[in-house]
Amino acid sequence: MQIATIVIPNYNGMRYLGPCLESLMNQSRQDFSVILIDNGSQDTSVEFVETHFPEVVIQRLDRNEGFCCAVNEGIRLSRTPYVILLNNDTVCEETFVEELVRAIEAPRDADAAKIFSCVAKMVQMGDPDRMDNAGDYYCALGWAYALGKGKPAVRYDKEREIFASCAAAAIYRREVFDEIGLFDETHFAYLEDTDVAYRARIAGYRNYYAPKAVVRHVGSATSGSLYNEFKIRYSSRNSVYLIYKNMPWPQIVLNFPFLLVGFLIKMLFFAGKGYLREYVRGLRAGRALCRPDKKVVFRRKNLRNYGRIQVELWVNLFRRLL
Repeated sequence: MQIATIVIPNYNGMRYLGPCLESLMNQSRQDFSVILIDNGSQDTSVEFVETHFPEVVIQRLDRNEGFCCAVNEGIRLSRTPYVILLNNDTVCEETFVEELVRAIEAPRDADAAKIFSCVAKMVQMGDPDRMDNAGDYYCALGWAYALGKGKPAVRYDKEREIFASCAAAAIYRREVFDEIGLFDETHFAYLEDTDVAYRARIAGYRNYYAPKAVVRHVGSATSGSLYNEFKIRYSSRNSVYLIYKNMPWPQIVLNFPFLLVGFLIKMLFFAGKGYLREYVRGLRAGRALCRPDKKVVFRRKNLRNYGRIQVELWVNLFRRLL
């Protein structure tokens, strides 16, 4: 019986897929299947996988529908207890799958069934001694950020609870998606993993960092660079949408002074990078997405979870600043 389905979204990823899939074929645990969701690639990546990795199931989309649509298609096709989302620009160490499954099944101080996701220790492809991501955090400034980015990897060998798992290399409990919904395709890309984790947190689930599951990651392989118009526009748009969607109105009012400062700082930052226009355009686009039918329904039974999240938003603010 298979324990997990690995879903790899792909868009013109020919240069990365060989090493990525080869690392999966050499895993210490092999009770998993691999689904490649192709987002209308125009290179020869699909033909390459068909020829060299025939065991991989390929699902083609007619055009680039974005990260969220691609991974949702893979999740819908899965029939296993767990789904592992993996970017095509990664190379996994041989115990990657084994350690992710161990992490999500490990008993902790809370019921193991309340664990929604676990993210791998993501190190930089060009310098594996440096971190790329040790879990994602979200703070009262309205910022999502990756813990440990650019810092020595040896500092991040301890398991910890995190706000969200970066969907570039993470395992998810499949049945929870039936309760909270799949990735929100309105995002297209960026902050979608923070959003789905936020919804899981509201429902009482938890997310963890699994340092023994190691993956090397190129980063920005599809968008092309750390800062570009596409990424800035969608990130700023989705930052507004994320707040409106997941925070009840009293929580938005409570955090408003912090959020205002956060958006002003970002505005000044991107103005310095020459991207002020794109950032503001993104904010306006995000405001247009704020419709009542998109908002997570507030339920009194989740009030305690909202309280825990709010404390984390404040704590994560100081963690980010320090």
